[in-house]
Amino acid sequence: MRITGINIPDNKRVEIALTYIYGVGRHSSGVILKTAGVNPNKRAKDLTQDEINKIKITLEKNFKIEGELRQVTKQNIQRLKEIQSYRGNRHARRLPVRGQRTKTNSRTVRGNVRKTAGSGKRKVDLK
Repeated sequence: MRITGINIPDNKRVEIALTYIYGVGRHSSGVILKTAGVNPNKRAKDLTQDEINKIKITLEKNFKIEGELRQVTKQNIQRLKEIQSYRGNRHARRLPVRGQRTKTNSRTVRGNVRKTAGSGKRKVDLK
C-alpha cells in the first residue's frame, strides 16, 4: 500500500505503519487516525480504499510531510547559516549543534575521525 508516495508495511498496525512517513510520529499518527475515523488497531492490509483516502486527505490538509517538511528544515538551517548565528556556524562546520561535548563522543557528526597515533595504522605482517 502507498500513501503520499511511501510504501506502508502491510502487516503492521495502521498507527505504527503511518510512522514510516517522514514527519509522522506515533502521536501524529494517532491524531490522523482519530480525525479520519479509522481504527488504529486495524492492520494496514485490511484498510478499505475509502479509509485510505480519508487518511490521505487528513495528511495533506493538516500536516507538512516528506519533501515539503525536508525543504522547510533545510531553509531553516540555511537561514541560521546566513545570519551567522552560533547554531548556523556549528551546522556549517558539521559539528554538534545542541551543546554536546566534542573532545570525545562526537564521532557520528564529525565522520568517525580518529586522530590518535596508533588507531589508523594498518597491521603489517612480519616474516
